[in-house]
Amino acid sequence: MLLTFVLAAACVACIVAGATMLPPEDMPLATPAHTMGVVLLVVGIVVLCVGPLLMLMGFFTIQPNQARVLILFGDYKGTVRDEGFHWANPFYSRSAGSTVDARTGKSTPLSTKVSLRARTYNGEHLKVNDKCGNPIEIADVIVWRVENTAKALFDVDDYNSYVHTQSETALRHVATTYAYDQMPGEPEGEITLRSNIEEVSAALKEELAVRLEKAGVVIDDARLTHLAYAPEIAQAMLRRQQADAVIAAREKIVQGAVGMVDMALAELSRKNVVDLDDERKAAMVSNLMVVLCGESDAQPVLNTGTLYQ
Repeated sequence: MLLTFVLAAACVACIVAGATMLPPEDMPLATPAHTMGVVLLVVGIVVLCVGPLLMLMGFFTIQPNQARVLILFGDYKGTVRDEGFHWANPFYSRSAGSTVDARTGKSTPLSTKVSLRARTYNGEHLKVNDKCGNPIEIADVIVWRVENTAKALFDVDDYNSYVHTQSETALRHVATTYAYDQMPGEPEGEITLRSNIEEVSAALKEELAVRLEKAGVVIDDARLTHLAYAPEIAQAMLRRQQADAVIAAREKIVQGAVGMVDMALAELSRKNVVDLDDERKAAMVSNLMVVLCGESDAQPVLNTGTLYQ
């Protein structure tokens, strides 16, 4: 504003000085002073009319969580991050060049105003191979925002497209680093995509932070939103998981049955309820294991003879 008033005052001074140097109306321009007066008068009037309009072009507003990059004739001068009404050199560029839209192939101008708000990108379902070579489907969602406006505009062609591309690349890399599930022969406690969501998400976030640092982008959060075997092996893997569950359940049942049989024999022996020889103990163990481990209810059989008949 002060510069505007100074410029206006200088223009008025030029007009006044030029008017005082002009000759009377009926006399021609006979001296250099008269010519200088005409020049000062014309320059003062032109600048007084055009100058304020030019100065008005320097005003701009910044919304909350928004920034404007200042570029003067191709030279980066800084970034304005304070919200409100501002004035800057009217010759600062209002465009940061152009980029080519990947979908349309047309050139799109880049604005010098950059949003600093958090943004969400929902990635598409990707088909990749996990660490064991099994085809899986995976997708993610990331929350990101621009931290360094100069890098976002000048170090990459289009930071939005850059984020989307690097998000897909990072997800593919993380998916191939871990196995979908614990496989036979693999060491216990190994991180897997299905069982260790928090660890995988942390690895994905770290991978994205490294890749997007070049574009001045920071990652606030990164999570997996979809994880499944590819359709061509989904049924086979489902049967394997069901078989693992059945085996684990059977192991638990057998362990419990053995414990119960051992406890029964020990209690009978300790309380002297009945004296059983090895053959009778074997028959009792066989009957108890059948009852405890069978899938259907046991049908009682009444023995009217001895244990040996």
